[in-house]
Amino acid sequence: MMNKLLTDKPWWGVALIAASLAFLPFVVGAAAGPAWVRVLDFALLYVLLSLGLNIVVGYAGLLDLGYVAFYAVGAYLYALLSSPHLTQNFPAIAAMFPDGLHGPIWLLLPAGAVLAGVFGILLGAPTLRLRGDYLAIVTLGFGEIIRIFMNNLHRPVNITNGAQGITQIDGIHLGPVTLDRSLDLFGFVIPSLNLYYYLFLVLVLLIIVVSVRLEDSRIGRAWVAIREDEIAAKACGINTRNIKLAAFAMGASFGGVAGGLFAGFQQFVSPESFQLIDSIMILAMVVLGGMGHIPGVILGSLLLTLLPEFFRYAATPVQQWIFGQVLIDPETLRMLLFGLTLVVVMLYRPAGLWPEKRRSRELEQKRGEAA
Repeated sequence: MMNKLLTDKPWWGVALIAASLAFLPFVVGAAAGPAWVRVLDFALLYVLLSLGLNIVVGYAGLLDLGYVAFYAVGAYLYALLSSPHLTQNFPAIAAMFPDGLHGPIWLLLPAGAVLAGVFGILLGAPTLRLRGDYLAIVTLGFGEIIRIFMNNLHRPVNITNGAQGITQIDGIHLGPVTLDRSLDLFGFVIPSLNLYYYLFLVLVLLIIVVSVRLEDSRIGRAWVAIREDEIAAKACGINTRNIKLAAFAMGASFGGVAGGLFAGFQQFVSPESFQLIDSIMILAMVVLGGMGHIPGVILGSLLLTLLPEFFRYAATPVQQWIFGQVLIDPETLRMLLFGLTLVVVMLYRPAGLWPEKRRSRELEQKRGEAA
């Protein structure tokens, strides 16, 4: 029995992946410095966001360009309930909490998920009859409304502190462990960035399990039916109204969780962190990786997070090596190379880098009919 277990290839594959993920931040930190560990942390946050948007876009086929709004809702809720901002501006709250608000992570993340889910329903309810470009325009407007709302909600009562943002946000605490400080574990020091990496990784794995279960569930099959043909799905007895609202609410809740993690990680939030370009980037991650395919979405998220940073760091030394001087600003060259990479991928892999098998077959069939 033991020999069979030890020679079981899937077992060793899972163990190897787990070991690689566990030691990855230490290897990256030693080879490239802590800045790249921070990039890894943000990559995991974008994986969370992409998995949430994948429910709306990939499973249900609803084009959402305002997804960053739910990210902002979760971030601001965490910021308001774990910083001195409210106690400084509201004497009644200061009297109730003289030491300031310091909400626990186990309460703030579920609260952010629930509040973002409510906003998702508020977005989905008036857009149930819209499809395609019309739905995209409405969701785009919703995302901009939330950002402008946060930017102007500092008068007559200062709730969000406007464009200056909220500072002095508590870092994430897990019991006695504070993630914004290094942890000495039996003489082995784990840096703060690595601690955040492990927390984000655990939540990513949890969200992956939830996404897989949703995909194989009754509601997941209903989402796919609506994506393929909403009229046929309705004729088959599917309550398309409730199913669409469930997609918006579930996808938004993932964004709320990611927003809370972002606020605790950065310890600062402002409206500038939640712009339209962020929604477009998250959508690009889903489309580039492969809509509706969880491994593809993860791959797209990692690539679109890591590639721009790689181009940023490589732009200057490569130009000096080739031309002997820097001819193009590294930031400009970074975005140029990044855009060219997206164009090339979409030309040669229109279904995504790692598409769902059914979607890939459908695209090949359409190509054959067009030819």
